[in-house]
Amino acid sequence: MRSIWKGSIAFGLVNVPIKVYAATETHDVSLHQVHDEDKGRIRYKRVCEFGHEVEYADIQRAYDDGDKTVVLTADDFKQLPEEQSHEVEVLEFVPVDQVDPMMFEKTYYLEPDSRSPKAYVLLRETLAKTDRLAIVQFTLRQKTRLGVLRVHDDVILLQGLLWGDEVRAADFTALDASVKVSANELKMSSSLVESMSTDFDPDRYTDSYQEELQQLIDAKLDAGDDIDTEKTFGAKEDEDDEGEGGDVLDLMAALRASVDKKRTGGSGSRSASSSRSSSGSDSSTSGSTKKAPAAKAPAKKTAPAKATEKKAPAKKAPAKKPAAKKAPAEKKQAS
Repeated sequence: MRSIWKGSIAFGLVNVPIKVYAATETHDVSLHQVHDEDKGRIRYKRVCEFGHEVEYADIQRAYDDGDKTVVLTADDFKQLPEEQSHEVEVLEFVPVDQVDPMMFEKTYYLEPDSRSPKAYVLLRETLAKTDRLAIVQFTLRQKTRLGVLRVHDDVILLQGLLWGDEVRAADFTALDASVKVSANELKMSSSLVESMSTDFDPDRYTDSYQEELQQLIDAKLDAGDDIDTEKTFGAKEDEDDEGEGGDVLDLMAALRASVDKKRTGGSGSRSASSSRSSSGSDSSTSGSTKKAPAAKAPAKKTAPAKATEKKAPAKKAPAKKPAAKKAPAEKKQAS
């Protein structure tokens, strides 16, 4: 596997250097579009509504509230906090059963990136022993995200979370109707469940559509039903070239200082960790007076509009706090 980026976990005053890897991948057969007449591959150009082809370097992003448009430049985005941060900040620890699986997004493996992985092992064993999830905030591809740290086998996982206001309310009038289920119906249903119960094994299930699609492609290749095309490859992401993390200087001292800091009502770990990330040590004491940002409070859930799937831009109120606004979910670019 190839790491996405390197960073560190801010666990109180303990710094845990890590490498981040995508834990999942798609098995879908990759297809692209061609012209049915000459089989030329379909390419896309960036064209503005006035008919001008635009270079990527000349493109800016904008927000449209339905009446007015605000253009945001690269300098505007540089004013936003922690746009390039490679720190996974632990905000708090919560019971495992309090985080609804509906909120889970993409999962990443975290590998210790240090000559001494003791701080990594300490955090892993602590999570397992206390049966807690670490609620964290991190930045990936210039987007601030919410997530959890949890243990799977012997690896710490970083799992992205949806923000509170991204989970839609289930507002269905059909659920308000009074429906009676008899004891016999429930008994028979439970009996059916029992007869079908087993241990989950993901290897038992396969994607038959993708398998048959690949067989179809192979059959056409074997029959000579193909054309010569130029192979193209997308640009590969460069791996971060940060240096290797250092040894644990004094893990017990850092832990003791973290506990004392919480007891005395000290500021959050973000202020203490800004100096640690540049030092590359597994643990250190706080040397910065920068105020830590408060954890994002979950927004109130509102019922979705009944007639539309997306929110209408014309009814959307301008954001009052742009620095805290969540970035939209990542989208894969079309091949």
